[in-house]
Amino acid sequence: MHKNSKRNNNSGVSHTEANSVDAEKEKNESQNNFFELLPAEITFKIFSQLDIRSLCRASLTCRSWNDTIRNSDSLWKPHCMTVRAVCRREIDDDLESGYSWRVILLRNYQKSKVKHEWLSGRYSNICSPISLPEKIMYPMDADTWGEILEAELER
Repeated sequence: MHKNSKRNNNSGVSHTEANSVDAEKEKNESQNNFFELLPAEITFKIFSQLDIRSLCRASLTCRSWNDTIRNSDSLWKPHCMTVRAVCRREIDDDLESGYSWRVILLRNYQKSKVKHEWLSGRYSNICSPISLPEKIMYPMDADTWGEILEAELER
């Protein structure tokens, strides 16, 4: 009888421990998924405060964040407008072609950085193609080179 009593106590402890483990597991899951508990408007507001690099990094955090960021085209529009200051023609052409803001940004971001460097005169004193920093160059069309040449001639 003493044995049975001991078994009942052990099974009671096991049951309590199991409940405790389940409760801890649920607590951890809810802490990991806190973002999913937020209203969509709050989520959007948080992501809209991020710069491009942070937004891209946040999209790598988890599938939920990636889906939210990837599918919220309006998150990308303000960043495209910044790029448009340098690549107006390219952005406008992409808009007319029906690309999403995110795709437009992907298509034009690096180009805008390189074009800005050229237009600001960073490469005005380059003596040969070998002197150009190869890693940051980007292929550009004839119209873009025309804009750069005009800027150089005005200097």
